Amino acid sequence: MGGFIAIAILVVLVLLVLIKNIVIVRQSRAYVIERLGMFHAVWGVGLHFKVPFIERVAKAVSLKEQIADFPPQPVITKDNVTIQIDTVLFFQITDPKLYTYGVEHPMPAIENLTATTLRNIIGDLTLDESLTSRDIINSQMRSILDEATDPWGIKVNRVELKNILPPKEIQDAMEKQMKAERERREKILQAEGQKQSQILVAEGERQSVILRAEAAKEAKLLEAEAKAQAVLKVQEATAQALRLLNEAAPTDAVIKLKSLEAFTAAADGKATKIIIPSEIQSIAGLAEGLKAVVETKEPETK
Repeated sequence: MGGFIAIAILVVLVLLVLIKNIVIVRQSRAYVIERLGMFHAVWGVGLHFKVPFIERVAKAVSLKEQIADFPPQPVITKDNVTIQIDTVLFFQITDPKLYTYGVEHPMPAIENLTATTLRNIIGDLTLDESLTSRDIINSQMRSILDEATDPWGIKVNRVELKNILPPKEIQDAMEKQMKAERERREKILQAEGQKQSQILVAEGERQSVILRAEAAKEAKLLEAEAKAQAVLKVQEATAQALRLLNEAAPTDAVIKLKSLEAFTAAADGKATKIIIPSEIQSIAGLAEGLKAVVETKEPETK
């Protein structure tokens, strides 16, 4: 009975040891395995079994892209100006074995290498060139660091100069220059605004003058057209009267009578001298004679 219990305990212990040595490697990770203290293999994603007491996981490595944000580094430019540069490094482990055995402390090594590379590049540039050549500096640093870290199993994907801080006095001078530039631009914008306003006012006045001139012209045209219509109506009426008169075949006496009426209308004018044609004089005498005959006959009818 006691032997059975011992065997059962031994089996349980063996199962626990076996279960404990089952290793599952997750996505984007890799395990460096040593056997009896020597490199044995790199395990990728999946289920693995580690030989108890013989093999061990030397290092679990992340294969994701990583970010290293280094503190500002003092760098001296070509024109002897000390500036502070804040650098950000984007890297990725491509060879877990080299990353594990290539360098003792990878991150401090990368930081020191970044600072050294930055000093070498900035030392060949002036302050103005350093401030305006970020893309060139980033590209040069990435190339140099990628080549230097390749034996460590690290690939440098990108380097960014996050911030460049000149000395305090230079910053003050730059701020004054920027302020003066902003004021100059504001004055230019104000002058441009005033110019545009004056242009709009002048354009409005010009349009107003044009509209008034067009209105006056239109009024004169309408007045002239109205007068022309009136003259045309009078001429049409005269022509109609003459046509009707011709159609009625007037006698000589009627024509003379009409002449008398026309003469009477003309006599209402302001002329001081009037020449009376002989035909109208005879018509006038005839009219006076008829008037006298009528007046003498009126008492007899009574």
